[in-house]
Amino acid sequence: MSGDAEVRAAVPGLSGPHALAALRAAGEATRLRILALLAGAELNVKDLTQILAQSQPRISRHLKLMAEAGLITRFREGSWVFFRVADTGAEGALARAIVASSIRPDLTLARDQARAEAVQKARAEAAQSYFKAHAAEWDRIRTLHVADAQVEAAMDEALGQGPFDLLVDLGTGTGRILELFGPRAAKALGFDLNHDMLAYARMKLERAGLTQGQVRHGDLYNVPLPDGAADAVVLHQVLHFLDDPAAAVAEAARVLAPGGKLLVVDFAPHELEFLREESAHRRLGFSRDQLGRMLQGTGLKLERFRELSPGPSEGKLTVSLWLGVKPVAAGKNRGLSPKVEVIA
Repeated sequence: MSGDAEVRAAVPGLSGPHALAALRAAGEATRLRILALLAGAELNVKDLTQILAQSQPRISRHLKLMAEAGLITRFREGSWVFFRVADTGAEGALARAIVASSIRPDLTLARDQARAEAVQKARAEAAQSYFKAHAAEWDRIRTLHVADAQVEAAMDEALGQGPFDLLVDLGTGTGRILELFGPRAAKALGFDLNHDMLAYARMKLERAGLTQGQVRHGDLYNVPLPDGAADAVVLHQVLHFLDDPAAAVAEAARVLAPGGKLLVVDFAPHELEFLREESAHRRLGFSRDQLGRMLQGTGLKLERFRELSPGPSEGKLTVSLWLGVKPVAAGKNRGLSPKVEVIA
């Protein structure tokens, strides 16, 4: 049996020409080193030039060949372009098989990994600096509502255990939602426009070893995913920052597959005006019916609503959870269901 025939037998769905192209793309010492690095982390060209001590044009050429062969994927984040081993398709399966077969005592790969860890440590320190600079503001907001653990427990109950093929977190921030719910998904994607927050979230996911969790630079009004791609979408404490929260809900519903769940977590209506000036809040919370109408307008059915109140204390915020489900078959009546589960 020829080499490409053996590969096609090991990786179903890979045609002869594609198998040959993929093997040629991987069949060079530096490209094998790059594949091994990209199997463990998302890296950009600058990272790889530092790790491999090779010129940017040379690294870029290697990446271009492997991307064209489908072995790696690329995605833009501002002025940077990041790369990782492809996680879908026959070519991605082949790339992972190549990396797995190369994991053995190897001094060159071990040195590469040590340099990669140094690069990631530097990125993590920069991300931590940003987080510390804003931690006081976030901590102050947390003191205004029930404990995060209580909110996360309610989210866990509402979202359910899955499993999900794709979970999407819009406005991912620190990546906390991916940490919490990523393990119950085959793939978990977080989108955000803030590059510093993305760097922090990426660092946390790498440290947690959550390889199926990834973050991307993306606008939640225009998510770079096809219609019906996700089984679950989360909007956690995002809508009150937006000028057009209904448009964000509509975009979340667009990427949701029939039967999929949209979980929205935000504040109930309040009168803490200082949050507008000090924390850039555009909206002072949402009522049950206000968010319910947004869900209704996208064709989603409100299945559950819950309020988490801090009690009678003045100046405190109530956190609300809305769970919308996309009907498997669209019905004529898109009004709010009279059987909505309301939990005080």
